This record gives sequence, structure tokens and C-alpha cells, in this order.
Amino acid sequence: MASPILNFAEAEAKIDQFIAENEDALVADIAALVAVPSVEGPAAKGAPFGAGPRQALDAALAIAKRLGLATQDGAGYVGWAELPGRQPGVLATIAHLDVVPAADGWTGDAFTLRRRDGWLIGRGVQDDKGPAVLCLYALKCLAALQGTPRYTLRALLGGNEETGMADVQHYLGAEGQPLFCFSPDANFPVCNGEKGVFEGNFVSGPLAGGDFLEFEGGVASNVIPDKATCLLRGRPALPAEAGITLAVEGENTRITATGVGGHAASPERSRNAIGILVAYLRAGMLGSPAEQGFLALLAALHSATDGSGLGIACSDGRFTPLTCIGGTIRLENGRLTQNVNIRYPGCTSAGQLVETLNRRATARGAAFTDVFDAPPFYIPADSPAIQTLLNTWNEVSGRQDAPFTMGGGTYARHFAHAVSYGPADTTEPRPAFAGHEHMADEAVSLASLRQALKVYTLALLRLQEIDF
Repeated sequence: MASPILNFAEAEAKIDQFIAENEDALVADIAALVAVPSVEGPAAKGAPFGAGPRQALDAALAIAKRLGLATQDGAGYVGWAELPGRQPGVLATIAHLDVVPAADGWTGDAFTLRRRDGWLIGRGVQDDKGPAVLCLYALKCLAALQGTPRYTLRALLGGNEETGMADVQHYLGAEGQPLFCFSPDANFPVCNGEKGVFEGNFVSGPLAGGDFLEFEGGVASNVIPDKATCLLRGRPALPAEAGITLAVEGENTRITATGVGGHAASPERSRNAIGILVAYLRAGMLGSPAEQGFLALLAALHSATDGSGLGIACSDGRFTPLTCIGGTIRLENGRLTQNVNIRYPGCTSAGQLVETLNRRATARGAAFTDVFDAPPFYIPADSPAIQTLLNTWNEVSGRQDAPFTMGGGTYARHFAHAVSYGPADTTEPRPAFAGHEHMADEAVSLASLRQALKVYTLALLRLQEIDF
């Protein structure tokens, strides 16, 4: 078979031609995946994460087969497409097909792809169905460019990234570690470190007989809620306030707060609806003394996204500062449960966070429970693989960017040698109608998809030159 094409200009020209010839089909394949509401659901045989992720995996594997790629289904946990290599070892990409729920605020059906002014709009176009399709097309392009690769090139397709990453654990247990892996689930140039991901729940003491009949907000721990609601006993005279809607329901009053949703790792673009609702209830002294006591704890949580309200703010210089948000809240069995999602740098630890949050909860007659922790990870920027990815991006973009770290948690943290790599370019101008990942009207530009496909194809070509 043909030897790898290592001349940058020659390879770039051929990839540009491939992209132009395949763009319509690529967009149609993204649309097919967007059409599947692949939110985690009840497990079933062959569908460990529910019917939606299973359907999305079937659709993606069908696309891969149509592209001429060998495929395999890892019992519904992970599927993959690959180009078998000449020698042992796997170079992998890993994208996910599951999505977060489509909350309020969409201007059209979240699961019907729309095009507007050079942008694609739909749940998963950026996070992470669009990038998953790019990885499949990169393998198709490489098959034409070089024939049989040095190492096996494998595009992994996960189904549980948003809600636990049990998929990748299953895959690694069955298949072992690749030589190197990148996940197209962040930004360019290359993310070589991720903050720790820490979650837990503030659980109130018993609130039976209180004034809160219902209390609900948020759809997932890692999504900043844009809606939160409380059904309050009685019909007191309540003041109007921006972001608050009041409605009488029989003998009771529904109070609904509206904020701006977003990703837990990037709270600066958002306004948490739970925090808005808590502030309104506290200002009006609404609720029983026990309910007001728990609201005081929630007010400390929602007072700042750097954790300062809870006394956990910190920064270490390598990573961006700690972030802390409340993702979901529910009133169940006479107790309020507020989820907490923290992205932390190396200056603290899960043990320190648990100690502080337990102390804050106990002071308000509450508890801190259900702890989950994934520690920070970091790969030195001078690693040959990191430099290959970085140099490829800089040559394609014409820039001189440097690696970065982030608060988002991707598949990369579960591999021995992996990073996240694109597809977003944070310098790209973004129109007002284009929502970010986890937000309403999630959008990605066709220009950025073209650029990312070129970068991924060239990077996979060049990674084969490394003696892992």
C-alpha cells in the first residue's frame, strides 16, 4: 500500500479537495445523528445507557460502514470505526453521541438540524455529534491519502460522556490503552490538562409541613439551569421582579425564575436560575424557618461561581481558578436536594472540599452526600504528541497558539496518554443566535467544521511518525 504522505502542502491540498467533495454528505450525516434524542435513559439489553444512545450508536456505525470503514460494537457501551495498521498499536480519537437534555429557550426543534448564515443549529452539533462525524470522515480521507496506516487508526464513539463515562471504562477494560488518543470535545489549539471534577449533594433536614410544596430546577449536574420553580403554599402578595414570573395555582402560588443556561465549566456566560429563585425567596422571607435555613446555605453556594461563598475558592497558576455551581435541585420525600458541581485546580483536593462542605452543611442542619471525584490531570506540553497536535493547528490556522488547561471534563482524563483537541476556535466571531454547548440553540459554523476536519486528518497523519 501507499506510504504516508508527509509533505504538508501536498496533503493539505488533497484534504481540501476531499472536504469540498464530501461537505454535503457530512452535513447530512450530522443531521441524522442530531435527529436522535440521545439523552441517557433506562438501561436495556444491548443498550446500557438507554434507547437514545443505542439508536445514535447504530446510526453512527451505519455511517462508518457506508464510508468504507471497519466497525465494531462494544456491547452498546462504545462502538468504533477503524483503519487497520501495519504494526501493533492504536491511535484513537474518541467523541460521544449522548447529549444533555434540550431545556427551554430553543427557537426551533432541538433535534432537527437547521442552517442559518453558515451555521448549523441543533443539539449535539458541537458537543459532540458534529465532531464524531468529523473523525469518521478523517479516517475515510486518510484511507484515500495513504492506504494502510502505520498504526491502527480508530474512531471511538461513546454513549455516556455527559453522565458518568462508564462507556470508556468498559472499553478500556476490554481493549486496553491506545498509544495516544485525542477527544474532539473542547477548543483548539490543544488542551493538555483538565481540572478536577467534583460533585455532591446538599441535602436538607426534614421539611415536612413547610411552605414549599414543589421545588425543581436544572436538568443535569454539569448544566447551569435556565429555569427553576417553586410552588409556594398560599397566595401572599408578592412583588414583581426581573427574571421572576408569578402565577396562581388554586390556593397556592407558582414562582418561576428564568436565567441563562450554560456549561458548569464555563459559568461566566450564564446566570443560574436556582440562584435567582433562592434570592427571591430569601428576600421575601418566604418559607418556614427550616426552609429559610437551608436557603441560607444555598445562597452561599449561588453567591459566586468561584466558590468564595462556601470558602473553597482557590487558584494554582497552572489551571484557571476553581468554579462552583448548583446544577439541579429537587424537593423529594420532604427534603430539598441541591446538587453541587465543582471544577478544581491542584491547590485543593476532594478531601478538603468534602471537609469544608460538610462543615457548611452541618451548620445549617443539612448534610453533604453522594460524593464523586475525578482528580485533575496534566500532560507536559513538550510531549511529542502534544507538539504534533499543536504544530498542526498552528500551521493550518496561521497562528502561534500555546496549549491550555480547562475546567471541562472530557474522556481524555480516563486515558494514560490523551488530550482534548478542538473543534472550537474561541477567536471565531459568534453571532447572537448561535448558542454554546449545553445551551439553547447550540450551534457550530461550517467554516469551523471544515477547519477541524483538515486539522484532524493532518494530525492523525503526522502522529504516525512518532515512535510510541
